[in-house]
Amino acid sequence: MANFLVVLLFVGCFLVDSSVALRLSSRLVHRFSDEAKALWKSRNGNASGKFWPRRNSLKYFETLKDYDLKRRRLKIGSKYEVIFPSEGNEVVFFGNEFDWLHYTWIDIGTPSVSFLVALDAGSDLLWVPCDCIQCAPLSASHYSSLDRDLSAYNPALSNTSQYLSCSHQLCAWSTTCKSPDDPCTYKRDYYTDNTSTSGFMIEDKLHLASFSKHGTQRLLQASVVLGCGRKQSGYYLDGAAPDGVMGLGPGNISVPTLLAKAGLVRNTFSLCFDNNGSGRILFGDNGPATQQTTQFLPLFGEFDAYFVEVESFCVGSSCLQKSGFHALVDSGSSFTYLPTEIYKKIVFEFDKQVKLNATRIILQEFPWNYCYNSSSLESSYIPSMKLVFPLNQSFIHDPVYTLPDSQGYKLFCLTLEETDDDYGVIGQNLMAGYRLVFDRENLQLGWSKSKCLDINHGEADHAKPPSNDGSPTALPTDGHLSPPNRISAQAQKKVNLLDGS
Repeated sequence: MANFLVVLLFVGCFLVDSSVALRLSSRLVHRFSDEAKALWKSRNGNASGKFWPRRNSLKYFETLKDYDLKRRRLKIGSKYEVIFPSEGNEVVFFGNEFDWLHYTWIDIGTPSVSFLVALDAGSDLLWVPCDCIQCAPLSASHYSSLDRDLSAYNPALSNTSQYLSCSHQLCAWSTTCKSPDDPCTYKRDYYTDNTSTSGFMIEDKLHLASFSKHGTQRLLQASVVLGCGRKQSGYYLDGAAPDGVMGLGPGNISVPTLLAKAGLVRNTFSLCFDNNGSGRILFGDNGPATQQTTQFLPLFGEFDAYFVEVESFCVGSSCLQKSGFHALVDSGSSFTYLPTEIYKKIVFEFDKQVKLNATRIILQEFPWNYCYNSSSLESSYIPSMKLVFPLNQSFIHDPVYTLPDSQGYKLFCLTLEETDDDYGVIGQNLMAGYRLVFDRENLQLGWSKSKCLDINHGEADHAKPPSNDGSPTALPTDGHLSPPNRISAQAQKKVNLLDGS
């Protein structure tokens, strides 16, 4: 019972004499006491029987036992070392050169239905097209290489689905609630050319799999909260995410959060994008002991998004003065974006180094401003980029797109982009070739070079090429650069306050 005591900080401060500073006392209040219930009602307006069972009733003791089991599970450790979507932990490259989003197949509901969801560490919500009013086309014939139609979710056809009501603890953000029994609605804006999704919140089963140390696979299910996306707009109608998005952010409705709260895995996950365009996703992955790490940054004491501090930016061997900035780590962003002043310093240094043996050219069909032509494939020099984090941790990459089949010439473009925001965005083009671990338990980002092998092959010195099994290789886009999804509205407000805007 002591496990379910909450502390109300009624603090008495007594000055005894000059040799004694303060004596503090705190009164303990039982989780289901009348006093705690009254306090809850004063703050939240109601206290439903679902959360406040009658004292000494059967429901009362069942609830206490359930809390005991949850706490014991946290103490003992996670049930599985790592888990991943039941269709496999493969992350698939589906964009063309100008839309580098990555996707994975997941199964939802009973009986299960498969969805091809885009992976986005910059948002929290898992949503899929559902009872559509305005959705992207789902027919395979609409896309260039899909070998099967995409799916829409129908809650009425799943035996395990249930609508969230406005009284549910995960429905705090809904603005349409008029009574506790109303269905919980949502709308998510992604700060990108009117890109949004809206609909109802549903609870259903996500189908997962795990591998034991002996290589045997086990299937399991976990309850998750998802958006029944009835209406989409902007880039979601142009093919960026026609079958939904899995938000992997730190919020309380994201899939990693719900899996960790259920005690299935540690509160971590990893994304790995190899240089061939495919990759892996693993829930509960801590990464190798040799990985480099840097701490996540809070916004006003809360971790609403995966922000890190970049102390300096290096071009080749030149580390630039006053080139530090805060950056959002966002797998839903195709490219990497730098604040204006930092961007100007980087491209100036890059241009200075490259022009020693290459000529800057304008390629009107490309969205990048810094493109070059080198007449000699052997002598062309392209400096690498290095992001330096606190404690001298570093992240090295080559954010250059080289045009194929240039007939003896080497044409390449710098794919870094400029943003008006005061923070940068580390996107997928800098993540390629790395295994990124989002360690939410220790509030840090880890990274290590990787070839992104499947979980049952271990980590990776002898990687296999991506399988050619007839899977689709490209989704159509509108031909423009895919901008970042950006952070949630709540986190954006905090950033604005920090910046004084």
